Amino acid sequence: DFRSYRDGSLVHLSPESSVLAQKAYRSDIIVPLDELPPYHITKERLTTSVFLSHRWEARSLHQHLADLRNQAMYGVVHGGIDRDLRKLSIDYLCS
Repeated sequence: DFRSYRDGSLVHLSPESSVLAQKAYRSDIIVPLDELPPYHITKERLTTSVFLSHRWEARSLHQHLADLRNQAMYGVVHGGIDRDLRKLSIDYLCS
């Protein structure tokens, strides 16, 4: 959940609702909900972020596959500048 910058109202955003919104806008390419951590964080925190984003990507893909509508979905590689985490993320997305 986050607050709208327009009126301060509480907005709930989930991987599923993000996909449904992009489908409603008839997006050609859907981007799954993910976490974009700041540049200078610990490897432990970055690893946590990668696994969270992977869980969200799986949920997003599941929602997308329920109703394809001639729309594509990107897989987003995570891991910041950490080569090992980026490789892990690539392997996950390709599995």
